[in-house]
Amino acid sequence: MNLLIKLIISAIAVLITAYFLGGVTIGNNQFYSGGSAEINKFVTALLVAVVLAFLNTIVKPILTILSLPITFFTLGLFLLAINAFIILFADKLVDGFKVDGFWTALWFSLILSIVSSLLDKLFGKKED
Repeated sequence: MNLLIKLIISAIAVLITAYFLGGVTIGNNQFYSGGSAEINKFVTALLVAVVLAFLNTIVKPILTILSLPITFFTLGLFLLAINAFIILFADKLVDGFKVDGFWTALWFSLILSIVSSLLDKLFGKKED
């Protein structure tokens, strides 16, 4: 249940970030074609959240290890580029999710992490 809540929060964060950031488009996808345009956008954002969770779990650690020397010399700033590449990879994988370029993906990843953190603090499960 906790995973489902985190995915819904991430999907809402994707929608909010795409709304405020020009160059990111969330539209219809091929997996769900029924309902209104808002439901289609939410389903697409949910797919983006699932794909980003998968890529951050599987691909990001591999890229981080492979780029360890350049990450070391850039004092960790290359990790921002890795996040942007993961966003661009999600753009290729999810139908209905479009990012215009590298710099848009970089800004999207930064704003998405901030929005996700805020939403998680507001609506996430409270720990005792």
